[in-house]
This record gives sequence, C-alpha cells and structure tokens, in this order.
Amino acid sequence: MLSEQRSPRARRILIPSETYAPEVNGAAKFAERLAAGLAARGNDVHVACPSATGKASVSVEDGVTVHRLTSHRWPLHPTWTICMPWEARPEIARLLDTLEPEIVHTQAHFVIGRYAFSEASRRGIPVVATNHFMPDNVRPYVRAPKKLIDGGTALAWWDLRRKFQSADFITVPTQLAADLLTQNGFTSPIRAVSCGIDLDRFSQARSNGLGGNGTAAEAGDTAPRVLFVGRLSAEKHVDDIVRAVARTDPALGLELDVVGGGDQEEPLKALAAELGVGDRVHVLGKISDKALMEAYQRSTFFCMPSTAELQSIATLEALAFGKPVVLADAVALPHLVRDGVNGYLFPPRDIDALSERFTRICTQTHDERDAMSEASLDLVATHDIEHTLDTFEMIYSRVIAEKVAPSA
Repeated sequence: MLSEQRSPRARRILIPSETYAPEVNGAAKFAERLAAGLAARGNDVHVACPSATGKASVSVEDGVTVHRLTSHRWPLHPTWTICMPWEARPEIARLLDTLEPEIVHTQAHFVIGRYAFSEASRRGIPVVATNHFMPDNVRPYVRAPKKLIDGGTALAWWDLRRKFQSADFITVPTQLAADLLTQNGFTSPIRAVSCGIDLDRFSQARSNGLGGNGTAAEAGDTAPRVLFVGRLSAEKHVDDIVRAVARTDPALGLELDVVGGGDQEEPLKALAAELGVGDRVHVLGKISDKALMEAYQRSTFFCMPSTAELQSIATLEALAFGKPVVLADAVALPHLVRDGVNGYLFPPRDIDALSERFTRICTQTHDERDAMSEASLDLVATHDIEHTLDTFEMIYSRVIAEKVAPSA
C-alpha cells in the first residue's frame, strides 16, 4: 500500500490522461498510481480521461475523483477510446471552471491533453506535462505507404514539441527519454522522473510468496519460465519471444507466459502452434492483479523486446520481484539492465541473439541466478513511487510559486 501521509501543502490537482483504467498500458498505470499516491497524501486529486463505455460519468476510485469524458472507439486499435475535440473542449473547460485546480498535470498532448493545455493557460493555471508518447507507438496502426508514415512521424514530433513546450515544466520517465526529445528538436528543459512502483508492495509479495529465483524448483516445477507483461500490440514484438523460445534447445523445456491484451493475442497463439511450441507458450490475456503477482513469482526471468519504451513499468515490477531481465537495446530499456549483472541486452529483432540470452539464463547455476536477482533488487531501489511523488510535489510547488510571482 502507498504510505498515507499528508502533504505539507495539500492541493487540488487535475490529471488529464488519454488512457486510464480499465485500459492496461504503461501510461494508464502511471496516471492511476500517480493519482492514487497524491490522493493518499491528502491532495484533492481529479482525473480527466476517456470513458470506457463512451458515456460521460464521474466516480471516486482509490480516493481519486475520475471524470470520464464522452468518447468513441478508435477503429485502428482494438481497445482504445478517444474523445472528439468538439466534445472534449467544453467538457474540459467546464471541469476547470468547476474545480479551479491549482495545478494541471497532463499525461499527453492529444485531445484531452491539448485542451487541458489551452484552457488551463487561458485561466492562468500552471501546467506540468509528462510525456509517454512515441510516434512508433502508433505507426503499426496506420495503414499507409512508408513515405507517408515517415512524414506523419515528423509531423507528430513537431506537434508534440509545439504543444509540450508551452508547459511550465516538462518531465519524462528516464534521461534516455529526455535525450530522445532533445534529439527531436526540444529546446525546453526536461527533467527525468521515474514512473516509480510501490516497492513495499513487491517486497511483501516476495516475503509472502516463493520469492527469489528458486521459485520454479521450490514449487516442484523444474521448467524455466520467461514472462512478458504488456499490451499485445505490434511495436512490442512479443512474437520475437515466441520465435526465440522455439529456437532454444527443447531439452531446456523453456516455457513462456504472456500477460496482456491486444490485437496480437490470437496471432501469437497461431505462431506458437506453427512453430511447434504451442504447449510451452501460454497466452494468458488480461488477468487479475493477484494472478499477475503470481505470474511474476513463478517466472525465472522477464523479457521486454519492445522498441518503443520510454521506461517500462512491467520491467520495473519484474526487477522488484528480483528477476533477471532480457531487454531490447532500444530507447530507454538499457537503463534497467546492467548487461551480464542483472540480465542481458540484445540487439532488437535479433531472434538468434535473443535465444542465446535465454539459453544463458536457463543454464545458470543457482548461485549465478541469485546474484542476478540481488542485482535487480539493487537497481530498482531508486525507483520507489514515494520518491516519484515527492519529486512531483516539489515540482508543483515550484511552478505554482513561479506563476504567482514570476521572476523579473
């Protein structure tokens, strides 16, 4: 549980987010944990997000008032709902007038975030902006010639710069993500603030469960297991894990658990059957929080092959369970692994290299795997959600003070 402490200065905070529970993805989980953590500290926290049903509603969830705005299904994605500008703008305006928040902390620059920027600015409300977006997250869902998609990608970066650089403060989850924005033309200062996870919760889960990396043997199951957790979409490249498992020595008996939902769920099952590993690949879909914790516990190691991660909360969770990780050497993932110490990097989309990393971990001694487990726990120690909450509350204090008394 998040610690229940009151902020030195409790505030009314509005968090606009283009994705939120029950949607399962990194940005949604971060917004949910940020809101709940700030509310537990005594802040009056409100979230504005698309409605999962399409109809506007208001509810209180984990001490957070969630305003679900009128929305519509996006035909290019199996689960996303989006808000239309002509509906979202007046809803955001009314929300700001009713709530009169002291700070707006937007999680994106699309429809809800865009009008949160402009309407807050009109009212003199400071805006903190956290970016979770990469154009590569959307490319797989756009049906168009490559040249047109490349042009759209450049336009997407331009639009992100134009909107986010109007914020009073910009954050991203990692320094590598900050560097990526700078490489794409950002000139404003950008601060890296980890999304963070509740390390106490995972520590308790390790204590109450099997824990460590002897879990499989202690449970009487000697087969090693690799775990993936995340959205099952094309840019995640989960099919690379299936192909790598198929290329390992069958004598290892390596099994794969895939947790998450998305348009790749059925194709992954079909691929596993085609490669002759259907009995060793378990596509579990969306599962309960308890079942997710159990999946982390029974895994031998974790793999994230995505080429579009600005941090990866699922990887942080695996580290918090003391699991070795095998991560694509892309964007911000390298900061979560010390190669050869708590896991391995591999060249993105290189199936042979990925299979070789899998074999290395599967053939480790108990002591070698325990050493990687300890290294993972050491690395994740700096990503506690309480530090993240402390940092954002300090940022809020700063931008509010600067808005009230701007420097000469």
